[in-house]
Amino acid sequence: MKTIADIAKLAGVAKSTVSRYLNGGSVSEQMKKRLEAIIEETGYTPNTFAQSLKAKKTNMIGTIVPGLDSYETSQILAGIDNELRKWNSHMLVSNTNQNLARELELIYRLAKQKVAGIILLATEITEAHLQAFEEIAIPVLLVGQQHEEVHSLVHNDEEAGYAIGKYIIEQGHRRLAFLGVSEQNIAIGINRKEGFKRAVREANGCEVHFFETGFTMKEAAEGALAVFEGYFPSALICATDDIAIGAVKAAYKKGMHVPANISVTGFGGYSITEMMNPALTTVKLHFIEAGEKAARHIIKLANGEDIPKLIYSGFEIIARESVDKRFAPG
Repeated sequence: MKTIADIAKLAGVAKSTVSRYLNGGSVSEQMKKRLEAIIEETGYTPNTFAQSLKAKKTNMIGTIVPGLDSYETSQILAGIDNELRKWNSHMLVSNTNQNLARELELIYRLAKQKVAGIILLATEITEAHLQAFEEIAIPVLLVGQQHEEVHSLVHNDEEAGYAIGKYIIEQGHRRLAFLGVSEQNIAIGINRKEGFKRAVREANGCEVHFFETGFTMKEAAEGALAVFEGYFPSALICATDDIAIGAVKAAYKKGMHVPANISVTGFGGYSITEMMNPALTTVKLHFIEAGEKAARHIIKLANGEDIPKLIYSGFEIIARESVDKRFAPG
């Protein structure tokens, strides 16, 4: 059975061009005749679900999020909303509560509601996701995760991990620990750690141990206590701000003071990190700007414009009180 991807390959065009043609969108007369001929020759039958979406789209952009209690999510949503208003478009937000089956269900449901495009804050992309994206035949933009077959906007996690690693080493720290999350999450679990590893490889005389924990502050506090069992780094680099907050709590529970006994860094730039005592050194990710950029790009995709497959948002190191300088031998 032929798919949209097969037809696109035979025609030498992108899948989005075939989808536009099948959904009554604008394609050149020459391309229309070419696609008609290929479809007739191959006997391709368009997916009935995709065909049901031929009616005119609304000015709504569907946005699917894994939860509504996250600082990162709230900031990205604010950015999306800010930008969509400039384009006379509106955001329809759906929450999955970290439920993968519900996430897939929402992709189809939003398409049936004739949204012009979908912004998906995904934690992972499965074959079921890719199938859904092909069947709904409307633009989808991933935010926070990436896939080679889907337009993606990501934080530059690997470069940011490298930057915080380089910063902590420049402060003289050589006995290090990295407290991350499962590698099932590519952006946070792999890319941030890989960037940090690159900074360590470039330095001399570093000892580093790697640990994993969950995303919540409570899980992180427990995970940090495991770090301190038999290993006492001078600096603990945490994959998120929530993990760093939990780690600071664990350090005090062990009778350690931050930064006198151990320096701690986070990742995210949450507003609460400035109000902590000590204030947290962190990698600030520009969440609102990322949301605005996501909105601009989904509008372009909905209008049939080409955009880069992979787009990065910015970051900066915010140096605060939770890191002190250490004497680095040699």
